[in-house]
Amino acid sequence: MQIVDLSVTIGKDTLSPPSVNLQFQMTSYHRGPGFWQASKIEMLLHTGSHVDFTKHVQEDGETAVDVALDRVFGEAVIVDLSFSEPNHVISIADMEDRAQGVRKGDIVLVRTDWTEKYWGDFPTYYLDSPYCSPEAAQWLIDRGVKAIGFDCFSEYCARLSDFTSEDFVIHKIILENGAILMQQMTNLSQLPADKRFMFFAPFIKIQGAEGSPARFFAVLD
Repeated sequence: MQIVDLSVTIGKDTLSPPSVNLQFQMTSYHRGPGFWQASKIEMLLHTGSHVDFTKHVQEDGETAVDVALDRVFGEAVIVDLSFSEPNHVISIADMEDRAQGVRKGDIVLVRTDWTEKYWGDFPTYYLDSPYCSPEAAQWLIDRGVKAIGFDCFSEYCARLSDFTSEDFVIHKIILENGAILMQQMTNLSQLPADKRFMFFAPFIKIQGAEGSPARFFAVLD
């Protein structure tokens, strides 16, 4: 058995997505005698590897305490788009070419290798990333997938200087249709593109939280 960690590292130089553009901060406290440390952090819940719930886009949407773990655990497949260049538009043609094996109830992980190349290079990571077209997101939703993860920044609107909440169309398509959105994944290149595997995305159970940091990982036979 092999466990593949699919989560990015976050720290003092990490920025959240452009919607808030908040920098990660950690403050540590110490008490003696001897060594003892306790730390607090300030970060957007959407910093680094995380899951999004419908509260992110709907006032009455579900939060972290409403989402059962089986929504983010289970059989997963890779959609291999590792050929993607900066600003590549993930299209229906990509889905029809690379995602024909997707089944109802699947967890789908969209591989572009962008995070492996550019994580930590801000704002390039967000502004030049491959991004998903609304049609491609809807293509996956129409096939009944339960969760979709990206190793790139899925929204085009990061490039706009005056975007609004309505411009986050990929979030809305996925979340308003009852699926879970998973972002800032990495190491998808280490997963098989030709067979299924078990995937897990445990997250923090926070009351009222529209999203949560997660530790993505896959288990391979």
